[in-house]
Amino acid sequence: MKAIGLFIFIFYGLGCFIGFDQNSHAQSIAPKYSNEFLNIGVGARALGMGGAQVSATRDVTAAYWNPAGILGISHQYEFALMHAEYFAGIAKYDYAGFSTPLDEKNQVAVSLIRFGVDDIPDTRFLYDANGALNYNNIRFFNAADYALILSYARDVHEKIKVGANTKIIHRNVGKFAKAWGFGLDLGAIFLLDKWQLGAMLRDVTTTFNAWTHNAEMVRDIYAQTNNEVPLNTTELTLPQAILSATRNFKLSDEFRLQTVMDLNFTFDGRRNTIVNSELMSIDPRLGLEFGYKNTAFLRGGFGNIQKLRDFDQSFYTSFQPSFGIGVFLNELVHIDYALSDIGSVSETPYSHVFSVKVALKKLDKEYRSFKGWPGE
Repeated sequence: MKAIGLFIFIFYGLGCFIGFDQNSHAQSIAPKYSNEFLNIGVGARALGMGGAQVSATRDVTAAYWNPAGILGISHQYEFALMHAEYFAGIAKYDYAGFSTPLDEKNQVAVSLIRFGVDDIPDTRFLYDANGALNYNNIRFFNAADYALILSYARDVHEKIKVGANTKIIHRNVGKFAKAWGFGLDLGAIFLLDKWQLGAMLRDVTTTFNAWTHNAEMVRDIYAQTNNEVPLNTTELTLPQAILSATRNFKLSDEFRLQTVMDLNFTFDGRRNTIVNSELMSIDPRLGLEFGYKNTAFLRGGFGNIQKLRDFDQSFYTSFQPSFGIGVFLNELVHIDYALSDIGSVSETPYSHVFSVKVALKKLDKEYRSFKGWPGE
């Protein structure tokens, strides 16, 4: 319990430092919602548990949730793929990841994320020079966001794992605009008997996106619609801090239960969350996983709890539920499925998420200690 108290104290101090630093620059930096595609999450297991993963994950997807977790991988090579579609299939979300150890105390991973809308019609030249409608003049373009995440983790103690992410971000809207961005994440996991504690600092250095607009391509259209021609700009993604706790229960020789809670701290002003202030807002997430013989899993979770105003001016509480199942076909191939709600912002809010994970070449326990991780 002393370790838990120290953990919370240190992490709260880091969060306050980020928050006060943000306030001190409030006159010069306007908070922006940018790189939101990086807040969706990866892996059907994680999304089926409501995105509560920072202290629980120990596979290749940990490179996204908490890079310290990749030290829990028990195979020489681990690969993962995920596909999901949002807004009735209009937007497609894909992820690929790979991880391997450098030695008994060091692990690396590479992750690639894409969120895009393809085949958007460009109707600027729908009418020809004579004013006639010509559908052959329609061209198509893609609007897509990409992130390359390079992860490194080190085992500094049998019970303490640390990790870091370097993120390279590219966003493009056809030939009209593009952006490049860079960011850094830091993470840690503490193993305490049946408890696992996690800490994640996302965009700890403030991630930026530098946009370049091809204004000449849209100048006439913007003038006709009385809009301002876009200029080259910079977006900032402000730091976030996540505290997480995982508790593992052995219900019997065949059944087990894992419970996870994440507390997401943001420092960009008051948000519509359960706990909010001018300094910071806190968004809790809860995830559950029932396992049978470590081969079949049933999952559930929720998060993104908000108070919304209805048409009659009354208030109601909205949250984002999710469900999932997982099957280990054998020790090497894992298939997961999640049904996730994206927060009632679409007529088809639920999305189907599929992911597959393949592990090769089991590591000897003498090579790396997995004591304290669930299932060991």
